[in-house]
Amino acid sequence: MKILSIVVPCYNSEEYLDKCISTLLAGGEEVEIIIVDDGSTDQTPKIADEYEDKYPSIIKVIHQENGGHGEAVNTGIKNATGLYFKVVDSDDWVNEEAYNKILNRLESLIKENRQVDMFISNFVYEKENARHKKVMHYRNSLPEDEPFSWSDMKHMGLNRYFLMHSVIFRTQLLRECGLILPKHTFYVDNLFVFNPLPYVKTLYYMNVNFYRYYIGRSDQSVNEEVMISRIDQQIKVNKLMVDSFDIKKIQNRKLRSYMTNYLDIITTVTCILLIRSKAEDEKLRRKELLKYIKKNNYLAYLSIRKRITGAANLPGKSGRTIAVTTYKIYQKLFGFN
Repeated sequence: MKILSIVVPCYNSEEYLDKCISTLLAGGEEVEIIIVDDGSTDQTPKIADEYEDKYPSIIKVIHQENGGHGEAVNTGIKNATGLYFKVVDSDDWVNEEAYNKILNRLESLIKENRQVDMFISNFVYEKENARHKKVMHYRNSLPEDEPFSWSDMKHMGLNRYFLMHSVIFRTQLLRECGLILPKHTFYVDNLFVFNPLPYVKTLYYMNVNFYRYYIGRSDQSVNEEVMISRIDQQIKVNKLMVDSFDIKKIQNRKLRSYMTNYLDIITTVTCILLIRSKAEDEKLRRKELLKYIKKNNYLAYLSIRKRITGAANLPGKSGRTIAVTTYKIYQKLFGFN
């Protein structure tokens, strides 16, 4: 059995797929690379098939009708045979030295019968034309190089939250928690890294700069103008996160606090994007979102209205100032460009 399955969702990725796959191949036979061609109309299917022909014991290609990033990840989960599961977007890549360190550590944990539910590593913002590369690390928040539980987690600052780029899940856990991402929806990476958390009991953090997250293209989903144009999908994901967990059923205090804080962050991002859209109905839509949270997850609502979301929605000049300041912090945190 493979140690790690890596799914690479692809849609018209001909310009950068080679760079992504060439770094993933460094994992050798311990890794299964699942390239999901999500209805591409360029040379992506041909490139993917050529890789499968050349590396049949490592690469598996699946062609499907376009269903969006989430459906490509769903396909990866269904077809994965590795003990662990990672998503690598087709315009990103990995550091090969860190990659092999992670594989060796996972192999050791498996041999010692100390399998963990979620493995965490650092990622690097590879922002186009940026002189300095920002590293998202967790070394002051998580124990290093040993299995730990949520109770062992230290304070998680605003710039220390887990994103899709930093996590590897145990494959069976993703199936057991029933994770199914919505079709034709952007920003589902938030659901991928959020919904399984109540099922995670054991974690492991390795302080290596593994994932390289490329940002800077004008057509990327995290481009601010693109995010504003897709605000309906941001709101949809926000609401799905609200519906995905019941605070009363989460016994661990630190996990409960972490998930509530994360929901607060995403809700604040949604509200600030609505503000920056300058749409006539942006105030109404912000109120509707908070009303939805209050109705469907009251305890979460009570918590987040006292935190950043509440501050960013204050009326008048003071509210706008707080909203803009918060946005700048989140712009650095989530790599908006």
